Amino acid sequence: MTATASEKTLDIPVDVRFTAAGIPLAVRHDGRIWVVAAEPVRWFSRSDWWNTAKRAPVGVGNLVDIEHLQVQVRLTSTSALRTFELRRDPLSEQWLLAGISDAGAAAA
Repeated sequence: MTATASEKTLDIPVDVRFTAAGIPLAVRHDGRIWVVAAEPVRWFSRSDWWNTAKRAPVGVGNLVDIEHLQVQVRLTSTSALRTFELRRDPLSEQWLLAGISDAGAAAA
């Protein structure tokens, strides 16, 4: 798969390996291991759960915080950097690959 800047959200399930401190080390995508090569950026956005769910179950906890990670990754120490935008929805353990771009394009 050739990764280019995308205009739409991909929503592809990926596996993310973290350190004990919660820092991402690598992302498994498309059968390959992409190693995190720079400090990740983490932020949160809010979900409008009231538009997607009829009711909030009692005692489930946080329904609104969507966790995001932007990581620069590479396949080998000499390969070009890519920027992966990852997202994890509330109440989910699954990370989703939301977008891919060349590392230079992400800085622009």
